[in-house]
Amino acid sequence: MKYLVIVYDGMADRKVKELGYKTPMEVAKKPTMDMLAKKSECGTVSNVPVGMVPESDTANLAILSYDPKVYSKGRSPLEAVSMGIEMKPDETAYRCNIVTLSDDEPYEKKTMLDHSADEITTAEADVLIRALDEKLGNEMRKLYTGISYRHCLIWKNGNDKYPFSRPHDIIGRCIEEYLPSGEEGEPFYRFMRESYDILNHHPVNEARRARGLRPANSAWLWSPGKKPALPSFKEKWGVDAAVISAVDLIKGIGLCAKMESIDVEGATGNVHTNYKGKADAAIDAFRRGKDLVYVHVEGPDECGHRAEIENKVLSIEKIDAKILTPVLAYLESTGEDFHIACLPDHPTPIEIRTHSMEPVPFMLYRSERPVAGVDTLNEDTAEATGNYLPDGTVLMEKLIKG
Repeated sequence: MKYLVIVYDGMADRKVKELGYKTPMEVAKKPTMDMLAKKSECGTVSNVPVGMVPESDTANLAILSYDPKVYSKGRSPLEAVSMGIEMKPDETAYRCNIVTLSDDEPYEKKTMLDHSADEITTAEADVLIRALDEKLGNEMRKLYTGISYRHCLIWKNGNDKYPFSRPHDIIGRCIEEYLPSGEEGEPFYRFMRESYDILNHHPVNEARRARGLRPANSAWLWSPGKKPALPSFKEKWGVDAAVISAVDLIKGIGLCAKMESIDVEGATGNVHTNYKGKADAAIDAFRRGKDLVYVHVEGPDECGHRAEIENKVLSIEKIDAKILTPVLAYLESTGEDFHIACLPDHPTPIEIRTHSMEPVPFMLYRSERPVAGVDTLNEDTAEATGNYLPDGTVLMEKLIKG
């Protein structure tokens, strides 16, 4: 038996006026998903427990069957694992976005223009992170380059409970009321304020401005946490598994669960990722003997954050055509039974440009036991089934044990 999980990060949405009051899932041409949905168990699922923040760490932990209330220690430590950082017990990891703030006002009065600095390239970001580490790093704290705008700060004896604001939640807003404050927040505020002085006129950013791109002119800290630990996925489920993602967070979850993490050249975490490369890597993993492959695609989520309506539709279509279709064809060619799960981890509605708590649609296809499903999978058809799972951690058991 083989098992395929495809997570369309942030795919679920709300009705969009520009799409004729339909969602991107309703508009997208996804013939393979819809063909499978006709023969699948379909419904809705809540991957983020009530009272927790709807972030990708909590949601993907749940999909992989790890209770976020028990195992979620913040996304940054998981990203640190993926980056090869050996955290010590007295160290705290922080996500360090390099963001675009407006230029002319005092720091506190600036506006958050873009949480991703126009999805800055990793090569450019590496130069900026090195500049920050040279000026702001010391024996207590060190910066590490991640991918695009997503980076990591390790701080010895750092506060792992400080309630930071998430940069993608405050796009278009003045940052004053969202900055770290008070005695506990002052070291973080000072770090972020000083980062602006270092980055704003850095040659990398001046070159970006000259090309009509937004500068990555400030660090923004959030999502602190201590060193994570997860039970082995193989010991838990008896299957040998691999994870494929462009995002350090998802790679880190896989590595902590002792899954193989497969890197794909050209995988970017946005709509222009290497879809074919991810499909080829999944097929190769199955050929090498992996029982379960977890393919995570970030594109729909990034498009939601950036309010890119057409690109969100396009990313869903590309996942269907370039990942689900060829991997399904391979699984069918083997003559072996297989199960497929397709779902978002959480919604990222274009309307609000951040994550939300609504249940998400899912489909579970079992080649040896097809059932009556829905004609097309989207938010409305999934909800109409009445099949609601309040706890996303049960999905893996349903996928593997049926």
